[in-house]
Amino acid sequence: MDLQKNLPSGRAKLAAVINGAGDVIFIADVADTLDLTRSEAAKALSRWQAQGWLQRVGKGAYVPVQLEFLTTRQVVEDAWILVTALFDPAYIGGRTAAEHWDLTEQIFKDIFVFTAQPVRRKTKQTGGVEFSLKHVSEENIFGTKTVWRDRSKVAVSDPHRTIIDMLDDPAIGGGIQHVSECFARYLQKPERNLERLIVYADRLGNGAVFKRLGFLAENFVDAGPLIQPCKQRFTKGHAKLDPTLDCPRLVTRWRLRVPESWTSGTRP
Repeated sequence: MDLQKNLPSGRAKLAAVINGAGDVIFIADVADTLDLTRSEAAKALSRWQAQGWLQRVGKGAYVPVQLEFLTTRQVVEDAWILVTALFDPAYIGGRTAAEHWDLTEQIFKDIFVFTAQPVRRKTKQTGGVEFSLKHVSEENIFGTKTVWRDRSKVAVSDPHRTIIDMLDDPAIGGGIQHVSECFARYLQKPERNLERLIVYADRLGNGAVFKRLGFLAENFVDAGPLIQPCKQRFTKGHAKLDPTLDCPRLVTRWRLRVPESWTSGTRP
């Protein structure tokens, strides 16, 4: 084990662990690097946390918080690196993915995560970061891209899945008005793919997505090819354009209830 020669033993061991681990340190990282038992490794992590060198961000998961004394890289101040460690299988989506793919200029304070883990609370505060959570079945984790954040791989919904997820649940996109704006921006992107939207919506299996998508598509010339496929996938019953809003007006051609202020795909 090649420890830093000029560092005290405890700090040299921590430096070795940080060099060998990813952005998030687990008990197994300490055990493997220092040839310790899991019990000994857990005690070492607890001790380093008490000394202020590490911050606990989840069960058995830690990140460095003060590394000036080490001859290693500085702590990564990027909360995305925590997603895999805390919520895997998971992906970043909704409004956070929309921001990542430049579908919006809005900046949101939280990080929105879809996770196949049980979700007991819709939000989680850890490491000074707020995560908003939504449960998704593991078989519905599709349409994602892998992005690298320092040494960590993080899954993010691709632009097409991002749009479909926000139409499935407008609240995760910041409300239907913002979702409509993201959709308009998506249509201007060279990577837009209307067929992919339909494929993803089919796979997700929520009929309300087609009603919302078709309704919005009527407002954009570039989205015209979406209208007929959406009509062909009608389901029974009425859906709301945004379940969080009062939607007294029925648009019969889409079996969709909308707020009074909406006369077409976007507000007037």
